[in-house]
Amino acid sequence: MSSVLQPAAADQDPPAARKYRPVSSHLAIAPPVSVVIPAMNEAENLPYVFKTLPDWIHEVVLVDGNSTDNTVEVARELWSDVKVVGQRGKGKGDALRSGFEACTGDIIVMVDADGSADGNEIVSYVSALVSGADFAKGSRFANGGGTDDMTFIRKLGNRVLCAVVNHKFGARYTDLCYGYNAFWRHCLDKIDLDCTGFEVETLMNIRVVKAGLKVQEIPSHEYLRIHGTSNLRAVRDGFRVLRVILGERSNRRALRRRPHHSPLLDTVRGKAS
Repeated sequence: MSSVLQPAAADQDPPAARKYRPVSSHLAIAPPVSVVIPAMNEAENLPYVFKTLPDWIHEVVLVDGNSTDNTVEVARELWSDVKVVGQRGKGKGDALRSGFEACTGDIIVMVDADGSADGNEIVSYVSALVSGADFAKGSRFANGGGTDDMTFIRKLGNRVLCAVVNHKFGARYTDLCYGYNAFWRHCLDKIDLDCTGFEVETLMNIRVVKAGLKVQEIPSHEYLRIHGTSNLRAVRDGFRVLRVILGERSNRRALRRRPHHSPLLDTVRGKAS
């Protein structure tokens, strides 16, 4: 699988130009990009989610968690060729695994369905991947990021849990429990997701480090949920995240044998490339 970064030239020969998807006036990519959106009763929020998705993405995979509203119908109205996947089990982790299995793109982007994420940021994630990263990890606390939707307790919990992961696994993360991430499809073969709940993001962040994958943080801004209430429960899900952290084993010996570069984290400072 190749990642190709090329300038999008206006006078490029048409047959050659069709090999690439224009992302901006300065960037075109060859790898197809799949966007996975887990959703349950998010019909009112989907218009805000879909309106920011770039038109150059390869496919949108909506994972429906047995919605009782018209989530699926709204998604099909907004994106005519959306791929709808019915969730087999329960929980965000289970939904994401179902969505990942349905993707056909080389790059996979995971986005929440509550309207808190800006799809225009996808270009920064994809740029990081085609420039050499394996996993592009969104961060609300990297320079240039932010959040409108975290209470003091959630911020404190995220900071403490992030510090534990950094200490235990040798990472340098600035954010831990954030659902806006992107990665090459081949990463799924190395991280073996086996959880069902909100702790899925933490598990991914730990296992990409343990697998020696190159991670780049992308500053991201989290907006308020537009409609409805979140199923996230800070204390309950915080303990689930902690259990995941304590249950993982750091393969420090294997990491120490890597001679030339750290597989841990390259944090973007300032603006994302």
